[in-house]
Amino acid sequence: MVSQMLKKLKEYEKDSRVKLVILKGNGKAFSAGGDCVAVIKYITAGHWSFGASFYRKQLILDYIIATHDKTLVSLIDGVVMGGGAGLSMNANFRVVTEKAVFAMPESSLGLFPDVGASYFLSRLPGFFGEYLGLTGARLGGAEMVACGLATHFILSKDLPSLEKELDGINSRDPTVVFKVINNFIEEPSIKSTSAFRSMDIINKCFSRKTVEEILSALENEAKNGADSWIVAAIKSMKAASPTSLKIFLRSIRKGRGQGLDQCLIREFRMASHALRKTVNNDFYEGCRAILFDKDKQPKWEVPKLELVTNEMVGQFFTKVDDDDWEDLRLDARSDDANLFLSRL
Repeated sequence: MVSQMLKKLKEYEKDSRVKLVILKGNGKAFSAGGDCVAVIKYITAGHWSFGASFYRKQLILDYIIATHDKTLVSLIDGVVMGGGAGLSMNANFRVVTEKAVFAMPESSLGLFPDVGASYFLSRLPGFFGEYLGLTGARLGGAEMVACGLATHFILSKDLPSLEKELDGINSRDPTVVFKVINNFIEEPSIKSTSAFRSMDIINKCFSRKTVEEILSALENEAKNGADSWIVAAIKSMKAASPTSLKIFLRSIRKGRGQGLDQCLIREFRMASHALRKTVNNDFYEGCRAILFDKDKQPKWEVPKLELVTNEMVGQFFTKVDDDDWEDLRLDARSDDANLFLSRL
């Protein structure tokens, strides 16, 4: 699927008849994420670099979407998680409905929020990106619009009509697309229990320098009669891979000062180390517990935050010393910086 999308998107750039590109899911979800089961099977049957090769192509696809010279519209009418976020969040327009559910739950699998997450999550208000990446919390469509992950909210029943109108556009001008989508927008309502309504607490806790300090700050808030989202955040972080939490926090903090291309190159290094088991086997153990055996009881190789050293974390950000590996290379494309900034 990734190869087919790459081929089509490159063809569309050369085709003057193509005015805009619509990305949508085939079924009840936009995309529930990359196929970790298939990746593990590739590696088990062959070599860790097989998984890295798939991941390399996936990140190149995300980059092509982000820098495409045609207007891209993501129609999100269901689950959009992990790898699906890399596809949809880099489009010019990200249209969600009341059925949309966004999450980046990779830390529970022993990996980390990737596919450019250190770029697009770091651009959200305050430290909301840290909250989403460290806890894997789920957002509805209304919250996605409120925090900036989505650009428009419409009702699910209106999607066919919107798509029909988009099909009729004969212009590459994004403002034309904007006006068409605006004809369908609804005013979303954020639930009173949403964490986005507590940005003061989010910023107070998730701005801390270390994962330990973030967790401690959340636990202090919980002593004062915690909201449900705080309890859920603590529970999720304590269940996730300690190593994953620490490498993501360093990743998103680096991402704040980097372009999308730099973030993707760095995240490829990080993922390759996870696939190669350079530091530990947490990704494999997480997949075993969640996706294969489904006992939901992962035994993390380094089980406590305080045992994950800065040296361990630092290894994920270095080049992989292996003959079967090379850095991710992204071809220079026109006006990259401006295109990146226009997405969020």
